[in-house]
Amino acid sequence: MRIPDELLNYPELSDWCILNAYRGSVAHDMYIPNSDPNSVDDIDIMAVCVPPVDYYIGLNSYGSRGTREIKYNEWDVVVYEATKLIRLLSKGNPNVLSILWVDPKEYITKRYSGEILLSHRDVFSCKHVYHSFTGYAYSQLHRMTHYVFEGYMGSKRKALVDKFGFDVKNASHLIRLLRMSIEFLNTGELIVKRPDANELLEIKRGEWELGKVKEEAGRLFKLAEIAYEKSSLPERPDADMVNKICVEVISSALHLRWRSKQ
Repeated sequence: MRIPDELLNYPELSDWCILNAYRGSVAHDMYIPNSDPNSVDDIDIMAVCVPPVDYYIGLNSYGSRGTREIKYNEWDVVVYEATKLIRLLSKGNPNVLSILWVDPKEYITKRYSGEILLSHRDVFSCKHVYHSFTGYAYSQLHRMTHYVFEGYMGSKRKALVDKFGFDVKNASHLIRLLRMSIEFLNTGELIVKRPDANELLEIKRGEWELGKVKEEAGRLFKLAEIAYEKSSLPERPDADMVNKICVEVISSALHLRWRSKQ
């Protein structure tokens, strides 16, 4: 898939961008094209940007508290200003951690400042991710079993919920999140491209009954707790190191951009 030229008209996806990658179903190797009648997938990408210097020492602010969402046809883009992303990384946010561990071919843009961030990804390999991952998993479990039609759902997704009696996409997210959390706590590595993609797609297609999903989730919640207790990872990232990474990422991006204009 090639990112549309219309999206590259946004400076945060062109001049300001230091890192941009596929996320979600594409990165997990679980994307179902919209030509499939049962597809509920967008093409999701995540980008990291360093806007001009006046956003740091002036009064300008980027997006909504450092985040901007851009939608174009089936493309769903979330852009984080670099300091916002690094704060989320330090909190163990599952959605943003993936940009540090996606398969190399899933990067759309990777500039020098983005490489700095990638080279320090182990700084964010810490035990506290357990709370973020299981928190997100419990949220998916609740959505899956307490179905209410929400704005993020298209008509096709609502039809699938009506057909199966629960949200099968949430069910797939639930199992994936728990498995990824266990792997991460055991190894310090986030396995974004899923070796169990076929099984997760079975859940996403409604081939697992609700009872089976709940049983597997219950088993995985217990294993995640055990993995947390036994994990040899640090409790949380070193705050001074995180701050140094942030300064290096932003200062290098601004400096390189300034040099390119000379």
